[in-house]
Amino acid sequence: MKRNDIRARLHASWIAFFIHRWSGVLLAVFLPLHFWTLAQALGGEAQLESTLRWYDAPWFTFGEWGLVFLLVVHSLGGVRLLVMEFRPWQGLRRGWVVTSLTGAAAMSFVFLFFAIG
Repeated sequence: MKRNDIRARLHASWIAFFIHRWSGVLLAVFLPLHFWTLAQALGGEAQLESTLRWYDAPWFTFGEWGLVFLLVVHSLGGVRLLVMEFRPWQGLRRGWVVTSLTGAAAMSFVFLFFAIG
């Protein structure tokens, strides 16, 4: 790998692209499980309840935290991209990347606090 390749991939904008892309991929992987769970309601209330009880396991709380983090980081990254599209160019905007990641972490930890507590 060339030296410039490594430096480019350590740039805040490339890291933001990478996180936005992979959060979208991981959310897309989550969707079939979500739709399968919703489809359990078609089998009746008892079938849905047994599926939802399975999700009461403690490690699912941390999975939900991860899901909230992915949703927030993906949405804030999308808002960041929209602002970049519709605003005049004003430099590298490294602060926007840091703000979106910090905001996503803060919101997901608030969710985790209320989910555990």
